Amino acid sequence: MPETPHVTVHRFGQEKQPVVQIDGFSGRAEELLARGRAAEYQDGGASYPGIRAWCEPDYLDRNRDLMFSALQQVFGFRQGISLDVSTFSIVTLPEAKLSPLQRIPHYDHASGEIVAIMHYLLGPESGGTAFYRHRRTGFETITPEREDAYNAALAEDERAYGMPPPRYHYGDSDRYELIGEVEARPDRLILYRGKLLHSGVIPDPAALTDDPADARLTINMFLRGR
Repeated sequence: MPETPHVTVHRFGQEKQPVVQIDGFSGRAEELLARGRAAEYQDGGASYPGIRAWCEPDYLDRNRDLMFSALQQVFGFRQGISLDVSTFSIVTLPEAKLSPLQRIPHYDHASGEIVAIMHYLLGPESGGTAFYRHRRTGFETITPEREDAYNAALAEDERAYGMPPPRYHYGDSDRYELIGEVEARPDRLILYRGKLLHSGVIPDPAALTDDPADARLTINMFLRGR
């Protein structure tokens, strides 16, 4: 029997932005893992350090009402919700090949209308998601009103500290402070606003591979709400 989904709402940092965690979301983690391992992958784009493949979002139906309730009650989306992106995602890029922006925490979209979904299919050894505060500005979220100041502060960081080291960012640094983390667990799904500064946790970068059978395989989606 699939486990009954369990909902936890984290509120990290000073801004207390919500991160909704739903354990046992689909009841189909093994099936989804098999789908992901059989998918056809292609380059994930300039900003993503890996490869991606389309993921059919039909499995959301099992707990659609639970997810929509969280989107309404926690994120305030009451007029409508649409799905922008749904992909199986595999981080593959060696640390030496990371671009400067791939070496620091990022935000997905400054608009408050965008909510990111990360659905973990593997355990803690695959790495979860960490959330950050930018030290120079104190920002934990990047909104349209903050983007210019944040970009200017990144340039100041570079002048003060040099280029970010060629590694997947994790933990505290001169530039960022870790304010919260969600551990990967099979069939754990999290939702958070795309404007939060965050980074995937990569416990063993040397073990990254593009072979779906052994890769850090997750499902990533973006929802647009109002």
